[in-house]
Amino acid sequence: MMEERSSQVLNPERLKALEKWLQETEVKLTQVNGQRKYGGPPDYWLGAPPGPGCEVFISQIPRDVFEDQLIPLFRAVGPLWEFRLMMNFSGQNRGFAYAKYGSPASAAAAIRSLHGRALEPGARLSVRRSTEKRQLCLGELPICTGREQLLQVLRDFSEGVEGVSLRAGPGEQGVSALVVYASHHAASMAKKVLIEAFQKRFGLAITLKWQSSARPKHDEPPRSPKTPPSSPPKPPRRSLLDSHRPPLLPPRLAQRQLPAFSRAVGAPSPMVHAAPGSPRGASSMLPPVDAAALLQCVCEVYGQGKPLYDLQYRHMGPDGFLCFSYRVYVPGLATPFTGMVQTLPGPNPGAIQEEARRATAQQVLSALYSA
Repeated sequence: MMEERSSQVLNPERLKALEKWLQETEVKLTQVNGQRKYGGPPDYWLGAPPGPGCEVFISQIPRDVFEDQLIPLFRAVGPLWEFRLMMNFSGQNRGFAYAKYGSPASAAAAIRSLHGRALEPGARLSVRRSTEKRQLCLGELPICTGREQLLQVLRDFSEGVEGVSLRAGPGEQGVSALVVYASHHAASMAKKVLIEAFQKRFGLAITLKWQSSARPKHDEPPRSPKTPPSSPPKPPRRSLLDSHRPPLLPPRLAQRQLPAFSRAVGAPSPMVHAAPGSPRGASSMLPPVDAAALLQCVCEVYGQGKPLYDLQYRHMGPDGFLCFSYRVYVPGLATPFTGMVQTLPGPNPGAIQEEARRATAQQVLSALYSA
């Protein structure tokens, strides 16, 4: 216990040495998101930003060793574009750092000369090539997500976005996106904020993970995960590209373009419009139509079968609305409709579920027949 406490106590002599070095060299360090950064680039840098293969990962750093020892050591190999030391709340380093050079040759030289270097008795540095992951995989996006729209949203939320590619398949929940960032640092910063940003702005519960550097083959659909034996069978899906049969839906219905990133709130069902030639005000006397019943009627008229609803409660928003995600299966269509709706709390769970179903049907109908 005493050893654990002593490991959390900062060495005042090391701190004084760091402060003195900063004053003498006028080196600028920036504290941001659990790390202390030098450069990126430093003031004297004249060349272009480094490309891939220029960064090294440094581990096994003693906890009270700071930039006054590390930066001169790694700068002796070659000019540093950036040096990032990971820090904790106590003021100690977390035992690892990243050094980025101007060329892959300088990074290789740092590995050869500094790997295994002893800074203290029994403490030898580990220096190896950084993986520099720059790709994030976003999952469970709305099925109608567009590339340009998503690219703009990501650039609003994060910096350094270089490109986006979309992919979807029978085994995917909605649409997934592969996002490429300009650097590992930019991707790391984005990974910290994107889930919360999508939740707050759009009410979407996306998934987010690192993607390996090997680019997936986007021409091939992703493999479907094996369905567990206990899972209920899903409605059959037929391709809309089947040339052996003419399309059964009108153009708008066949396109199935749902509004991406929308906030659809469950509301009273819309009134039926009066027929042409009806007396003014006659529409207000007509009874309201249940959107779910209307959607079922439309699907059955065009021979597509009865819609099947899969509603999942997600959370209650700060404004009191209940958020649901949905998947609506139409047996005659190849892919389901997916999205999010919000409803007000009702008198009982059954009423809430029914209102969410009506709101879902209303959103699907609105997308099918919008101009």
